[in-house]
Amino acid sequence: MFGLRSIRRSCSRLYSTVAINDFDVVIIGGGHAGTEACAAAARMGARTLLVTQSPDTIGEMSCNPSFGGVGKGILVREIDALDGVCGRMSDLAGIQFKVLNRSKGPAVYGPRAQIDRKLYKQHVQQWLQQYPNLTIRAGSVADLVMDGPNPSSQTIRGIQLEDGQIIRTPNVVITTGTFLGGEIHLGLKVWPAGRINENPSMRLSKSLRSAGFKLARLKTGTPARLDGRTINYEGLLEQHGDQPPSPFSYLHTTVPHADHQILCHQTRTNAKVHDYLEKHFDQSIHIRETVQGPRYCPSLESKIRRFRSKTSHNIWLEPEGLDDHLVYPNGISNTMPEDIQLNFLRMIRGLENVDMVRPAYGVEYDHVDPRELRSSLETKRIGGLFLAGQINGTTGYEEAAAQGIMAGINAALRAAGRAPFILDRSDAYIGVLIDDLITKGVNEPYRVFTARSEFRLSLRADNADLRLTRKGHDIGVVGPERWQHYVATERALADAIGQLDDTRMPAKKWAGYGLQPRNATKSGVQDNGSFKSGMDLLTWAGVSLADFHQVLPSVAQMPPSLAERVMIEGRYRPFLKRQAAEVEALKRDENLKLDINLDYTKLDQLSNEIRNKLIKIRPETLGAAKRVEGMTPSGLLTLLRYARNDSGAVKQEEQATAQA
Repeated sequence: MFGLRSIRRSCSRLYSTVAINDFDVVIIGGGHAGTEACAAAARMGARTLLVTQSPDTIGEMSCNPSFGGVGKGILVREIDALDGVCGRMSDLAGIQFKVLNRSKGPAVYGPRAQIDRKLYKQHVQQWLQQYPNLTIRAGSVADLVMDGPNPSSQTIRGIQLEDGQIIRTPNVVITTGTFLGGEIHLGLKVWPAGRINENPSMRLSKSLRSAGFKLARLKTGTPARLDGRTINYEGLLEQHGDQPPSPFSYLHTTVPHADHQILCHQTRTNAKVHDYLEKHFDQSIHIRETVQGPRYCPSLESKIRRFRSKTSHNIWLEPEGLDDHLVYPNGISNTMPEDIQLNFLRMIRGLENVDMVRPAYGVEYDHVDPRELRSSLETKRIGGLFLAGQINGTTGYEEAAAQGIMAGINAALRAAGRAPFILDRSDAYIGVLIDDLITKGVNEPYRVFTARSEFRLSLRADNADLRLTRKGHDIGVVGPERWQHYVATERALADAIGQLDDTRMPAKKWAGYGLQPRNATKSGVQDNGSFKSGMDLLTWAGVSLADFHQVLPSVAQMPPSLAERVMIEGRYRPFLKRQAAEVEALKRDENLKLDINLDYTKLDQLSNEIRNKLIKIRPETLGAAKRVEGMTPSGLLTLLRYARNDSGAVKQEEQATAQA
């Protein structure tokens, strides 16, 4: 093996005579994080290389055939607002669309789509194959090529493939998913793999360890795949898609398969299944407690252990494609031996005669402590090295894709010598995700929920473009088609809201046009003589834009997708004003910078516990320090005084330089 130390020496000699890079950015891994990372870097004009073991598996949906859900669907919208890939591809390959949490209000709406696996992969591969500035190469990465004056100050100079070839680049994004040191568990059988029948990345895992990164193990799993032709659907609960469907992408008003969405069905486990599995727990190595699995998408074994009072658990039978007989039984991932799996499946209603096409299995893999990262997803330890996806301890396609687009953007910005692009907690769920990772770390696979955000009234699925597309355009990641569409949308929304704001009259006059609350008394609405705008009326129960047909016919006739957005803005406006003030107050001190190399041992006012955590995490801002577990008000005040003094010193220095 060409060891890391020899690569460093070799690279130093190479770069003393040759300054030309083969690529500006190299992405390792072709999963959902890698797909977004390579596309984002290429969109920004960086010469980008995607290295993946098998280009034929780009766009593979390893586990569930769906995108979105509560929290996750907002991530997909945010990625799309930055001109990302997965939202558009999901619309093209979606075979059932449903907005979850419709009864709970727009702040927690969860757009979700059931996906045809083959179509999704096909569309992603076709999309990337013609992408400007992007090269795709089959290969396995063995090592990172670095140089630097000492082990604590290293910089990326390239990668080495397993065939010995060195590819020169100043920026590398690792998106290896479950392949980093991956091993599959099936019953008591264990073998190295990242997915079934696909090799893991073992040497890269060793390379990261030797570079000083702290690695730990996490686990996940996927259920069996069933032959839908052997399922008896009679009497099972049906789940229909929404009609009309709500696309993920802001560029789309409908989807190709809107008129022939597939049905999903619900069945349940039972006490007999639970008793049978519990008797055979000793036949699975994966359920040991030494390695953490996903709390919010647990295996069936974990559900039985943790929820002993429950005698049944939901199973959603989800078809994997329009012309595919495979069915994904969502809710029963497990790692029992094949014969036990088939036995318990046939104890479930509707599955009495089912054939199992592929058994369920578990995957255990390495991840890096995400507290090793900056908010740009660049590592603090090695300049030019970015990490995205499950390598940072997350779970889910959407979380991986969100990190991928941010890492790709920031790698391209670094290649161009520009400042990083940072989204904070008030900007996007992407900001919440990254901030949680880099300040708190993980001890189990992390997933996004709306409850993780302090600002969920403003971080909604409907307004991701208004929050992010202009920001993306300013840094160059948003293409002309997206930008033109956004400008037209922004103008239409602003015009409608402006007309509603400008149209003002007393409540009784509005009532004369049929505009009054649904719960108004027979004697009419209460009118104290004050004028109300059309936007004020949207806070009234039962009032919709269609009701303005006499007063503002152009507003009443807006396309449904835009009309819904105006309605949501109107309903939430009183609360949004209050939240905007909270955000402004928070940001005043939240964004104060902390020196990443600050010597915390000299801040005597800090407790040893807090000091040690800050030394480990090295937060970049006061806001990030505030969210360090165990941070006290007195400790925060100490850092606030330091940050304000440091900021003042920097400003004085800048002024002196300008005067000179």
